[in-house]
Amino acid sequence: MATEQSVPWWTAAAIYQVYLRSFADGNGDGIGDLAGCRAHLAYLAELGIDAIWFNPFYLSPMADGGYDVADYRQIDPQFGSISDAEALITEAHALGIRVVLDIVPNHCSDRHPWFVAALPSKPGSPERRRFYFRPGRGPAGELPPNDWQSEFGGSAWTRTTGPDGLPAEWYLHLFAPEQPDFNWGDPAVRAEFEAVLRFWFDRGVDGFRVDSAALVAKDPGLSDIGETPASYGPGMHPFVDRDEVHEIYRSWRHIADGYPDKRALIGEVWLPDQERFALYLRDDEFHSAFNFDFLCCALEAPALRRVIDDTLASHARFAATTTWVLSNHDVVRHVTRYGRGKTAFKMDDRRIGEASDIELGTRRARAATLLSLSLPGTAYIYQGDELGLWEVEDLPEELLQDPFWERSGKTDRGRDGCRVPMPWAGQAPPFGFTDNGATPWLPQPQDWKALTVETELLNPASMLALYQSALAIRRREPSLRSRTFAWEDAPDGVLCYSRGDNVVVLVNLSPEPVALPEHDKILIASGQLWGRVPPVTAVWLRRK
Repeated sequence: MATEQSVPWWTAAAIYQVYLRSFADGNGDGIGDLAGCRAHLAYLAELGIDAIWFNPFYLSPMADGGYDVADYRQIDPQFGSISDAEALITEAHALGIRVVLDIVPNHCSDRHPWFVAALPSKPGSPERRRFYFRPGRGPAGELPPNDWQSEFGGSAWTRTTGPDGLPAEWYLHLFAPEQPDFNWGDPAVRAEFEAVLRFWFDRGVDGFRVDSAALVAKDPGLSDIGETPASYGPGMHPFVDRDEVHEIYRSWRHIADGYPDKRALIGEVWLPDQERFALYLRDDEFHSAFNFDFLCCALEAPALRRVIDDTLASHARFAATTTWVLSNHDVVRHVTRYGRGKTAFKMDDRRIGEASDIELGTRRARAATLLSLSLPGTAYIYQGDELGLWEVEDLPEELLQDPFWERSGKTDRGRDGCRVPMPWAGQAPPFGFTDNGATPWLPQPQDWKALTVETELLNPASMLALYQSALAIRRREPSLRSRTFAWEDAPDGVLCYSRGDNVVVLVNLSPEPVALPEHDKILIASGQLWGRVPPVTAVWLRRK
């Protein structure tokens, strides 16, 4: 039987996502940075998390919040320096906190030295083969090479200008024009990323979250998608989830496994097919992948039960670690989502503008928190989740920075609303996020004065207190760190399951109070129980 020391650290970890620009500003310029994060590592340790996942803090023009990387080995000056990053890793490790970085293999910045060198180079040159440059279609090459569309809206192709000033070849960008796609068919690309992995592993990084992991392999012929993309057979879509992608991640896994301590690879894999999703979790590829089905699921018992069952079954095929997440930097915060009539998330939710009942959303979020933290595997917490922050939906249009806003013709407000800086202390913005009179890069709502860390630390009924207590219990109860999970009988609209040998969890999503299961002790509840479990309430119990 495996000892707790021999079990990989991520298998029952609570991982806290830091969107660095919005976490804490250490130098007073209104933008979060490494110094600000280092100053709050003790807060994260006291919260009870096991690791931090950082969104990209590499050198970047910030056309897409840092996901347009100009140098994977340098820190953007607004965030600090390499020495700051190395100090943070050391200080986090001293507190028992591991560090996971984002890596962006599908694309880079148009200011990356490779792309800068490719632009003036001739068609077919080695510099251009690292990307996808192609002649256009039409009599004068005036049409894009194929029908692919950008994730941010519009064509996935931008035309370049030749040395003579005339329109020339086009280049591919599945995201913004400032984010040219790498050609992973070129050996130089593969070698460069393997070197980048080693560069950061050698500095003590404990793992990588792999951005847009299913997109990096492309059909060499760059064939049109056509009107019926669903007609493609498994692994045959021109750029989504192609079979060739797995060879790339097997080579990465070989590198990670070559280090004496355990390093994790975590995939961002958005796929509707659970069987295809599971292939990324084979024992020579990713250790885990983000569970977007759970994140997007409606807060309804039958739907949640299906997602939990499907997740556990697909991961069991390869004994992979399951993951559970309610919010992140790309989606509407779940307090806001859960305050709406329809609680499921779709990417076009940002367009809806449906009013949200924040009080109801908060009660639902508290119950969902105990649900997600009690399931077997890794739990992810997006910064501010632990404070009960809601989506800021009324940011002034002139301050919106997400590419979705401009690329959608200003119909999709984008993801800035979930990226508003953290409130730490005080009664008015900037709530301790920055000082020296600086203005945060996005404005915080005045109503967040009730949700600052300072305020919530004094309130035993706060969302922060709930997270601290739940994470402490999760750490000390062996049953909550085990893989053992079994459903128990429960009324309609109620989820009830056992964990390990002696913990039972009940989540009441029905309209009526329900009886507590047989138990020896109440470990924690998301709200007052009064002898029964009210609607929209979750409870953890210990049995003898």
